[in-house]
Amino acid sequence: MRKFNIRKVLDGLTAGSSSASQQQQQQQHPPGNREPEIQETLQSEHFQLCKTVRHGFPYQPSALAFDPVQKILAVGTQTGALRLFGRPGVECYCQHDSGAAVIQLQFLINEGALVSALADDTLHLWNLRQKRPAILHSLKFCRERVTFCHLPFQSKWLYVGTERGNIHIVNVESFTLSGYVIMWNKAIELSSKSHPGPVVHISDNPMDEGKLLIGFESGTVVLWDLKSKKADYRYTYDEAIHSVAWHHEGKQFICSHSDGTLTIWNVRSPAKPVQTITPHGKQLKDGKKPEPCKPILKVEFKTTRSGEPFIILSGGLSYDTVGRRPCLTVMHGKSTAVLEMDYSIVDFLTLCETPYPNDFQEPYAVVVLLEKDLVLIDLAQNGYPIFENPYPLSIHESPVTCCEYFADCPVDLIPALYSVGARQKRQGYSKKEWPINGGNWGLGAQSYSEIIITGHADGSIKFWDASAITLQVLYKLKTSKVFEKSRNKDEKPNTDIVDEDPYAIQIISWCPESRMLCIAGVSAHVIIYRFSKQEVITEVIPMLEVRLLYEISDVETPEGEQAPPLPTPVGSANPQPIPPQSHPSTSSSSSDGLRDNVPCLKVKSSPLKQSPGYQTELVIQLVWVGGEPPQQITSLAVNSSYGLVVFGNCNGIAMVDYLQKAVLLNLGTIELYGSNDPYRREPRSPRKSRQPSGGLCDISEGAVVPEDRCKSPTSAKMSRKLSLPTDLKPDLDIKDNSFSRSRSSSVTSIDKESREAISALHFCETFTRKTDSAPSPCLWVGTTLGTVLVIALNLPPGGEQRLLQPVIVSPSGTILRLKGAILRMAFLDSTGCLVPPAHEPWKEHNVPEEKDEKEKVKKRRPVSVSPSSSQEISENQYAVICSEKQAKVISLPTQNCAYKQNITETSFVLRGDIVSLSNSICLACFCANGHIMTFSLPSLRPLLDVYYLPLTNMRIARTFCFTNNGQALYLVSPTEIQRLTYSQETCENLQEMLGELFTPVETPEAPNRGFFKGLFGGGAQSLDREELFGESSSGKASRSLAQHIPGPGGIEGVKGAASGVVGELARARLALDERGQKLSDLEERTAAMLSSADSFSKHAHEMMLKYKDKKWYQF
Repeated sequence: MRKFNIRKVLDGLTAGSSSASQQQQQQQHPPGNREPEIQETLQSEHFQLCKTVRHGFPYQPSALAFDPVQKILAVGTQTGALRLFGRPGVECYCQHDSGAAVIQLQFLINEGALVSALADDTLHLWNLRQKRPAILHSLKFCRERVTFCHLPFQSKWLYVGTERGNIHIVNVESFTLSGYVIMWNKAIELSSKSHPGPVVHISDNPMDEGKLLIGFESGTVVLWDLKSKKADYRYTYDEAIHSVAWHHEGKQFICSHSDGTLTIWNVRSPAKPVQTITPHGKQLKDGKKPEPCKPILKVEFKTTRSGEPFIILSGGLSYDTVGRRPCLTVMHGKSTAVLEMDYSIVDFLTLCETPYPNDFQEPYAVVVLLEKDLVLIDLAQNGYPIFENPYPLSIHESPVTCCEYFADCPVDLIPALYSVGARQKRQGYSKKEWPINGGNWGLGAQSYSEIIITGHADGSIKFWDASAITLQVLYKLKTSKVFEKSRNKDEKPNTDIVDEDPYAIQIISWCPESRMLCIAGVSAHVIIYRFSKQEVITEVIPMLEVRLLYEISDVETPEGEQAPPLPTPVGSANPQPIPPQSHPSTSSSSSDGLRDNVPCLKVKSSPLKQSPGYQTELVIQLVWVGGEPPQQITSLAVNSSYGLVVFGNCNGIAMVDYLQKAVLLNLGTIELYGSNDPYRREPRSPRKSRQPSGGLCDISEGAVVPEDRCKSPTSAKMSRKLSLPTDLKPDLDIKDNSFSRSRSSSVTSIDKESREAISALHFCETFTRKTDSAPSPCLWVGTTLGTVLVIALNLPPGGEQRLLQPVIVSPSGTILRLKGAILRMAFLDSTGCLVPPAHEPWKEHNVPEEKDEKEKVKKRRPVSVSPSSSQEISENQYAVICSEKQAKVISLPTQNCAYKQNITETSFVLRGDIVSLSNSICLACFCANGHIMTFSLPSLRPLLDVYYLPLTNMRIARTFCFTNNGQALYLVSPTEIQRLTYSQETCENLQEMLGELFTPVETPEAPNRGFFKGLFGGGAQSLDREELFGESSSGKASRSLAQHIPGPGGIEGVKGAASGVVGELARARLALDERGQKLSDLEERTAAMLSSADSFSKHAHEMMLKYKDKKWYQF
């Protein structure tokens, strides 16, 4: 008794203490109850947290650039992110600290550098000659807004246009401003009374670098002579300009306008355009101007040696094309091709054979950046087919609703998934190789295979090969194929739980060894899949319906025609009304007009052709009960060795034998306790505890209706819910996108308890009761109130007997308690090794078995990992249980608490996983307050605690997962997966694993001017920009105009720069930069001293003159 009391005191102390160090001393039991010591090998130095790679489409893209020599593509986003793409597998993500939108990107072609212009009027120079690019210099414009930049090929002077219509010139090497400025009032005609608007275009004449073409928004274009500092020609048009492009010979240029017209101008005839084209305008007969169209946002003019030039443009469609998709128009000679896009066009670029603007361009492809996709069009093939995109940019094809991550999978798994996925490839792509092929792959140091599974709003599931920091889609499964789709809009299916996305995936349970897959969907449906390499036709889809509810003691049946009352959320002092559901409550099958025994979705009755891959084994659906829709599933587990699947929600738990297609268990949560229920609860009518129906789709940020569940703030009706893993969480208020718990005094304990949901399920072979002498198959069930219950499983022998005799399931009476909802459970043997759940090895089930194989009894695989524990069957085990608040390690069969750790007092754990790392295991947790923590097992010593994510939103909460070998991931935006590692070893090897963006490539030779052109002065005119823009001729720029900020990439750049000549050059250049900086500081100080000395000598001279003729006594 004494021992028990001390333990209680210690537990109370641990609960009260918040610091990890105090907890650590109080984890162990008093000496009288010591557990055998297990040698733990993991130490805190094995852990380090860092981001590894980001996959997926850049979220909210805003800018595009291409280096035609290095063959690297850059994409900037509205959140200040920068994504660089080389050959498939070479990708890089960087971030501007300010988070301002990227408005333009300019490569220093073949220099391994990139200039980014941001919406906060800063310019940044990125060094790409290192594996993790960094900023070398920044320049912040203080008085003017930056609108357009242009960097001529092989020039170090960057032209920067501003909103005021001025052009400044930046030296890219030192990132300082030249004193040379083109003022708007000098550029336009003096007689002009109005301001020409912001600069929307700058480019130099391809044949004469001394002539600069400046486009102003109002419609004025000026050809500026840099040497004489005056305008040669001015071209005016009465429609606003969006973009300008040169013909490579420098005699003509083309402008795109806001009324959907293109104007082509001869350089020497500024009076009027040579030609005006309205590509999408209806030509009116009597010579009238065509009807105005939408603005042409961008135009490119590209020439070919052997044929007509290409004019490529975006926008310009006529106003009457309502509902028409965004288009890219390719005009080549007399043919015009209109290419429809799935999303609106952000920007496009034509890829050409030469980087020289004064040569025939020879365009071969167009890269189109769309709002949610990247498309590459082959210009050389008839019909302009698109290239097959090798980058993993289709993560968001349908919004991601959940994901799981598996490292160290069986080696045959990726090839198996790849072979069935290869048949799903679309046809009709360009036959050419993907042309963006710069950079080099890193050294894949990891030898193990990794798989990511994503579940989507449309019911699809994608398997991805994520080995060695790359990502490639392997196979896609459409789970909605088993359901009837409504033909017309009036005939709505019974998808009443959700307004849309009735097939959205909520939970994925997968066994990599047996390849069994089980999913739970938003319409309270569960589907079990087997993997097969054979095609089959299923005549009748196996189906079970489960009626899961509380026992009802006081049913109140409303009037037949009356709609069910609106639910009010329990858990807030002022209940918020929830919008009414869109379904009619009277579409029913029972006599009193209430819908009863009807599932939400209708399974197909016709035969189903199932391709090789995952094939439906069984569909299980929860049904309506007395006008109540089924509650969404909150937890799910499948076991291939036992042939069982189990799932639970806030009403109870159901277990199904998928081999015999029979329901084994269907209990309300309260019934699970039997006579051991710690809460004195009356079974309630579900009419009283009615919860609003809801679903889930794209987890995006937004306002959230306070309600007793986590909600996905996406649908306009706000009737979608997101069960976090629990339907019982107290209010999750989302303020500033971060989680905070708010507990309300009005929550009565009865109301909370009566909504206890099943939050964790784990099949295992362990000690069910205290008196057990040997482990046996059982199911451990965790609830949202922190209770763990154990259900004993009595399985018939293998072989044919397994299909004939029933599985006997019975609650064991074992109950354990923790603080907070149970999230995860696992089991260790007496040596501290993980005991995985039993599983069958995968085998092809669509091939008839050989007779002698049938006679072999199919035995379960032994579950113990270490040989020591299998020799002495009575050796003890440990149960590891992680809840939202704490973790406990419980010794079995005694059920004594061996170790305990309070993980968080003020927050709660969103995800906990028991994972292997460095030949050992640990518990990894991600908290709602942004902390990532790891604990040793079994002693639960804190090993890592890092504040990682300052803002945690619903999407991250739903998708964060840890896996073996120190890997983790989450959905960082609706379109991107962020991977990270918490392993010190991976952090150290990361530099080697990353690809290189910059590779030394020879710049192509300049085009030959030819004998006659050289003789008669044709061909390209060069310009000594240094002489014009340098300090000696144009002086220094005003200090208040822009501020130079040295980048953080300076010293890091040297460390990360490639070795050899490039590295040496980078070091020398940096040293020079730093020295130059010091010298300029010194110069400034000297100048200040000189001026003060000068003023002192002036004063002295004045004094001398004043008193020159006075005698000493007159002073």
